[in-house]
Amino acid sequence: MNPTKRLYWDDDHLLIADGVVVDVRHDSLALDQTCFYSGGGGQPPDHGTLSVENTTVNVSGINADSDGVLWHGCNPTCASWIGKTAVMRVEQARRLALSRHHTVLHLVNTIALRDYGAWITGAQIDVDYARIDFKWEGFSPSLCADVETKVNQEVETNRPICSYWLTEQEFAARPDLLRTLERRPPVFNGRVRVVEISGFDAQACGGTHVASIAQLGRMSIQRTENKGRVNKRLYVRLVDGHPSKSPVEQ
Repeated sequence: MNPTKRLYWDDDHLLIADGVVVDVRHDSLALDQTCFYSGGGGQPPDHGTLSVENTTVNVSGINADSDGVLWHGCNPTCASWIGKTAVMRVEQARRLALSRHHTVLHLVNTIALRDYGAWITGAQIDVDYARIDFKWEGFSPSLCADVETKVNQEVETNRPICSYWLTEQEFAARPDLLRTLERRPPVFNGRVRVVEISGFDAQACGGTHVASIAQLGRMSIQRTENKGRVNKRLYVRLVDGHPSKSPVEQ
């Protein structure tokens, strides 16, 4: 099978799309193209529904195989669906919550690198909160207030966000697009996807984001953890977001 065309890379606000079923397993199926984000970079995959003929099933996760085919976890499935058109509907509230927290981490990591020389070592995004890990020399919890202030000042600017592609060679000439020291961004068909907050930052990223940083609301760093001498973890919440089960308050 050919790799699945990932529609969200060119339009990460697309929530409804058609795709042709190309293969079926007992608990998953593959389509020629999909608007379901498959997960990566700390962002979990989308949830939603998939309808074929008169049957609608829940999509509970996406798995990518070594050939770049995305398998949509759903049950039941039917072999007779192969060759049929499926209508995909991404769960909107969940996608938006994940996109908002992903986007705010771009602001946090840009300010942390620009002003403090801190490089990302890991991240995890949820609908209620996000956490981000840094290699951060000279970190102290008191710096969080400065980061918060600078992020929230940027939110007021209402900067638009877009994505585009660079060739692998073009990307190699742009070290400013990197945010991690140890992991390089994935290259797809000789290209690297870049997400740009106009007039503020551009970085390699394959995830989903909001259209404008004005959609974020205010950000708060809820707490920090030491994960080693210079490895620090920040727990981030959008204060008008989804205040439910975050471990930040445990």
